[in-house]
Amino acid sequence: MEHQRMPVSTTPTTTRAATAGTVPAALVATVIFLTAVAPLATDMYVPAFPRVSEEFGTSASSVQLTLTTFFAGMGLGQLVGGPFSDQRGRRMPLVAGTILMTIATVGCALAPSIGFMMVARFLQGFGGGWAMVIGRAVIVDLAHGPQLVRVLNVVMGIGGVAPIISPLLGAVILQLTGWRMTFWTLAALGVLMTLCALFVVPESLPPGKRHAGGLREFGRAARTVLANRRFVGYVMVASSAFIALFAYVATSAFILQNMNGLSPVAYSIVFAANAGGMTIAALVSARLAGRVPTRRVILVGQAIALAAGVVMLAGALWWGTPLLVAMGSFFALMVAQGLINTNGGALASAEVPAHPGTSSAVLGLVQWTTAGIIAPIAGLGGTDTAVPMAAIMIVGALLSLVGLLIVARPSTPAGRSPAPRDSKQAEIG
Repeated sequence: MEHQRMPVSTTPTTTRAATAGTVPAALVATVIFLTAVAPLATDMYVPAFPRVSEEFGTSASSVQLTLTTFFAGMGLGQLVGGPFSDQRGRRMPLVAGTILMTIATVGCALAPSIGFMMVARFLQGFGGGWAMVIGRAVIVDLAHGPQLVRVLNVVMGIGGVAPIISPLLGAVILQLTGWRMTFWTLAALGVLMTLCALFVVPESLPPGKRHAGGLREFGRAARTVLANRRFVGYVMVASSAFIALFAYVATSAFILQNMNGLSPVAYSIVFAANAGGMTIAALVSARLAGRVPTRRVILVGQAIALAAGVVMLAGALWWGTPLLVAMGSFFALMVAQGLINTNGGALASAEVPAHPGTSSAVLGLVQWTTAGIIAPIAGLGGTDTAVPMAAIMIVGALLSLVGLLIVARPSTPAGRSPAPRDSKQAEIG
């Protein structure tokens, strides 16, 4: 598809455009910081649910809706932010997203009612999703082929520290002060994110490579990326893995605490160990980029995820979900996430290199919409059975396999787009 080119500008920002193929360590660190917004804004806040319900005099389900509105904002922010940055560049839209997130977080800290909190959480998610997708697009602008896979896995691997420390940090804040201090802490982090966006992130998309046309152009770009069969397949790979991930987030506390008697502290340790397993797997995956085909790494992760689901289901049906079965299955599931999620997203981006913002937006929307839908479904079976969780693990693994082996199967049909930009593309595909 032909794209209109915006006039070349000589503003100081564009002269700072980074050289393609170079991803400075400071920039990688900043993107890791930006991607931490989701676990920080969810895991730090969840321990405060009972106190929020008590203060506002509302039901637990109403408080849980503040999590759902955050996920909805995350998905919509990525859907809008990615294409907008394709049109206007990366740096200043990224700054705008972090500012919106910070203002909305202050609104959460000052919220006078649960309704106000829901709106503020939606805007917080919107700004966070907007910033997250643009940060990822900057990486896609600058890194290609095996380097893209390597950098994105480093982002996920080191970023995996956030879900490890977030619940513990939130519990400490709650114990020492109150739930509103959690949001003041997040607001301070938002200010720091804004400063990083201003002083660390370069303009990685020069005016000559931007797409003009507003929403109409976005519609065309979205149709273009969705018309790519392998892109859709890799989105399916990554998003289906999310099914099991957020079912785990929603139900693991009930399975390990209510059914197996772990204390909250013991559960936090297990949760952190599982997140550590995902982090290590993602870092190992980064080391393998360019050495082992990325599709093969994903397939190993899918096999581990499927095996974990089968073992969990057997344990739930016949053995009453013993602690060792639950812990082993959850750890294997999180290791599999480290091998599947980022690799699937990297291969999706590599399929449509002309639309990094739009492709990231589509992937983010699908993943976070999946998160918002799956979390409540996983709890429909109640708090005394692990069968729904095990079934969701199996379904997620099978759908991810279908995406890899059928929808994204390797082929070179007539009319396929030209060879990828990086000569080593075949090593990751």
